[in-house]
Amino acid sequence: MDWVRRFIMYHDRRHPRTMGQREIAAFITHLAVDRKVSASTQNQALAAVLFLYRHVLSADVGFVSGIERAKRPVRLPVVLATGEVRALLRTLRGIPRLCALLMYGAGLRIGECVALRVKDVDFERREIVVRGGKGGKDRRVPLPVVASEPLRQHLERERERHGWDVRRGVLVADLPNAIAVKLPSAELSWSWRWMFPAVRVHRDPAGALRRYHLHESAVQRAVTVAGRECGFAKRVTCHALRHSFATHLLESGADIRTIQELLGHTDLRTTMVYTHVLNRGALGVSSPADRL
Repeated sequence: MDWVRRFIMYHDRRHPRTMGQREIAAFITHLAVDRKVSASTQNQALAAVLFLYRHVLSADVGFVSGIERAKRPVRLPVVLATGEVRALLRTLRGIPRLCALLMYGAGLRIGECVALRVKDVDFERREIVVRGGKGGKDRRVPLPVVASEPLRQHLERERERHGWDVRRGVLVADLPNAIAVKLPSAELSWSWRWMFPAVRVHRDPAGALRRYHLHESAVQRAVTVAGRECGFAKRVTCHALRHSFATHLLESGADIRTIQELLGHTDLRTTMVYTHVLNRGALGVSSPADRL
């Protein structure tokens, strides 16, 4: 609504029905050229204005051409040193520590980590199956040996709470691909239960009690606070652990294609950014000032 208001004000309060592609392109270009907004902000504004025309006014404006796009800066990812990861994990406690261990040890995104189900972790094969990752793709990643025993102990405690949920009739939320219709028992099944379930139980619109997975913000907050307690100058986030996973694998000699598959990247160029983080190439030479 804010972007729609700005769009109308930019064109001297004209009604949107009297405007079209030319006015939309002029406003979106103005944001990049005159206002110097970021590429993501410009995309957000364009999406808002197109939503107004397509879903509110039911007007088909077609493809809006002639837009001057904001430059998207190329930024290197934040990577933690091995000692910093060790200090961070030592500071974290409970489920946030387990999640951080999996994000660093298996390269999981925060959303993939909290959405793991019991059946997705294979202790015998020491692997994790990430289902429905970014782009709707499944992939297999290694289960860190150091995380196996803490995960087993965590599941033992969760099994007791699962029994309590079954007796109370609390169902598992968000079963994929109409599994609840094909397998009605799956909503009470241990294998379909979230690996990291939420503490609270919610009632859905149909009146059934359901337990969702742990919210991403709970882990993000814990990691940020732990990084602050460690005194890191870097901005420590959950995604920094995933960046550290890829960078440390490269440093240990893993090939870039294997890392691409573990991270679930479609384009190899996305993975290649981690080669710029290593102390090689331009950063691998010694400065002549050091020989003075």
